[in-house]
Amino acid sequence: MTSSQLPESSSTTLHLCHPTPDECVTIWTDISALWKDSLTLPVFILESIFLSTVPLAKDSGMTQWILVDKDQPPNNRHILASCESFRKRSLQSDQDGNVKEAIIHGIASVFCAPQFRRRGYAGRHMAEMAEVLRSWQAESEAPVLGSILYSDIGKEYYAKLGWKPNQTNFHFEFSLGDEEWPASAHPVATGEIAELCRRDEIMIREGLSAPEPSVKTRAVILPNVDHMLWHIAKEEFATKFIFGGKIPDIKGAIAGKPGKLVWAIWTRRYYDHPDAESPNNVLYILRLVIEGDKTANKPFSCVGSGDAAAATDPDVLESFKSVIEAAQHQAKAWRLDQVRIWEPSVLAQRLIDESSLKYTKVERDTECIASCFWFNNDESGCRTDKPVLINNEHYAWC
Repeated sequence: MTSSQLPESSSTTLHLCHPTPDECVTIWTDISALWKDSLTLPVFILESIFLSTVPLAKDSGMTQWILVDKDQPPNNRHILASCESFRKRSLQSDQDGNVKEAIIHGIASVFCAPQFRRRGYAGRHMAEMAEVLRSWQAESEAPVLGSILYSDIGKEYYAKLGWKPNQTNFHFEFSLGDEEWPASAHPVATGEIAELCRRDEIMIREGLSAPEPSVKTRAVILPNVDHMLWHIAKEEFATKFIFGGKIPDIKGAIAGKPGKLVWAIWTRRYYDHPDAESPNNVLYILRLVIEGDKTANKPFSCVGSGDAAAATDPDVLESFKSVIEAAQHQAKAWRLDQVRIWEPSVLAQRLIDESSLKYTKVERDTECIASCFWFNNDESGCRTDKPVLINNEHYAWC
């Protein structure tokens, strides 16, 4: 089919459906140049298959979508655009602190092959996604609140399609030195993550149950164990390939006393092989938790002046510094180039300033821009209030 024979993006014959296994291989081949990182194409395809079988993705947690012409048969049709969606367990809370279960769908790997670009297919694909996700995998006790994607092409394109940039998109970068593993920090193993996530959720629910008159709806994607294990599975697949079967056994660090514990869960991302001329590989802190943090689990704009100005507990400061130094140690040990943490709480930001750690704060304008499309389930189809996303941390990225 020549370009002149391709259907218009407004054609009624175009629709969303799910790719066949052979079409998945075609998609993964097409997107590999953008997202295979340090893997070869054959290994990237194996990784893609593997990642469909792990927590967050398995049991229909991940769904693959394609825009195609109804008149063309499977395995012999043009894939005009494609993406994936992930069902993410979430919570919403109103001004009075009434907390309800919700679903937020994460959209990933949005792609339109070069030969099909500038014809409106990507826009049609996303418009179709916005409609289908309103009720996709909704549950009676957990309606679909919205969807989120992380734009790598700036803020404008997806905003025009309904996915508005989050109010904040920033992170802190920590360079590496000769840090030793700090004596006060204890390693977190994979088997300990579920319990830490359970305790974290209790604190999140407590934060959301506090009344907040200035915000009509708060929303959070829960940092549950499935999110952590998806990132860990991706990490371990890459390290097995890069380091000849070796995988890291330390998945985070914890320090401090009960009631003042500080912990982090992290993952390693190899965008380039460590032997590359200028690698830019990252240890991402997926989730940082500080027990007793009154500035956590709420919008930055809702942090009270008293909480923001409260004196720093020296024990918490020392524990926080130990956890970050443990992350730096692991980054160095696994041939990464820096540590990043997305949007930590106001208290954590103050601890960063007071810790003597060397860091850079980065405002993201083009890459990993959290962008939300909030749905309304009433007949009007529009929403006057825009939920405020809290805990815009790296665990929710996919």
